[in-house]
Amino acid sequence: MISIPQHVLDAVVAHARAEAPNECCGLLLGRAGAIDEALPARNVRRSPAAFQVDPVDHFAAIRRTRAEGREILGAYHSHPHSAALPSATDIAEAHYPEFLHLIVSLAGPAPEVRGYHIRSGEAVEGELEFCET
Repeated sequence: MISIPQHVLDAVVAHARAEAPNECCGLLLGRAGAIDEALPARNVRRSPAAFQVDPVDHFAAIRRTRAEGREILGAYHSHPHSAALPSATDIAEAHYPEFLHLIVSLAGPAPEVRGYHIRSGEAVEGELEFCET
């Protein structure tokens, strides 16, 4: 189970809304299975149906987390017009099997957030614990 504070969830949803109708993307930072920050990144694809974290943003996050004694535990992106399910592209382009892949859907009346582990071309929904701290 991965713990995600409400303020991180709120930041991911706010980023998704701000970037709509395009997909947003970012990285999830923390320590030992506990995410404590959503770090927005630029989507170099600028697309409503695909994302790619800007490599400059990714390397800056790596340097920052190393200096702070934290890790990049996952990535997030939005689906402005579809469900919070990994697309074929999401699965094909998931290169970090240890990552949590958080997807926020804006397609319904309220945002939906789900998390997945994607390994060897298969997406398995992860158990998320949303908490106050």
